[in-house]
Amino acid sequence: MAGTAPALALRVVRVNGADTPWFGGDLALVRELEPDAIVLPKATPAAVAGLPADVPPVIAIVESAEGLRSAYETAADGRVAVLALGAVDLGVELGLEPRKDALEILYARSKVVLDSAAAGVRAPLDVVRLDYRDAEGLEDECRLARSLGFRGKLCIHPAQIPIVNRIFAPTADEVAWARRVVEAFEEAESAGRGVLGLDGTMIDLPVVERARRVLQEAKGASG
Repeated sequence: MAGTAPALALRVVRVNGADTPWFGGDLALVRELEPDAIVLPKATPAAVAGLPADVPPVIAIVESAEGLRSAYETAADGRVAVLALGAVDLGVELGLEPRKDALEILYARSKVVLDSAAAGVRAPLDVVRLDYRDAEGLEDECRLARSLGFRGKLCIHPAQIPIVNRIFAPTADEVAWARRVVEAFEEAESAGRGVLGLDGTMIDLPVVERARRVLQEAKGASG
């Protein structure tokens, strides 16, 4: 219920695919409900083009060969806020065989991260983990996804949410490092130096941008 939802919770509606007979009715309901965002399955540039101009921000699920091939064009549409990767349907279409190390979807994961960055949208959301009872496996999968550039993960069970939030939020050590980097760089910049060393490591603008991103993510996680 809206009255009991956390302050940071967003109301999101998942519509049926653009190629289904229920798509038009779902969009009519979206106008009535006025959610904060919608989830579009089987997202492609053509599917996004079928959305009205005033649609809420779109979470576009890339889960087909066509969708993966054109993920950049989907992300570049102004109505799309973020891409999400769907591995189940994609795996069936491509004939992938699940592996414990998830190498079968490494290319797909890397491509949606790359395409999101190139299109200038936020980092994408990783695939769901179907075994919602495997907390350790979920944690490992989140850490892998975060290392590949994802900054969130789709969930299918409420028990998964605390783990996902914890892993994708910057740690206290990461935040402390980021603050030291930004402070040291700003001090060096004011002194006319563009490059400096910190704890034996060279700090230049790309490292500073990474540190600033960590601080921004930490701010978002804390509300």
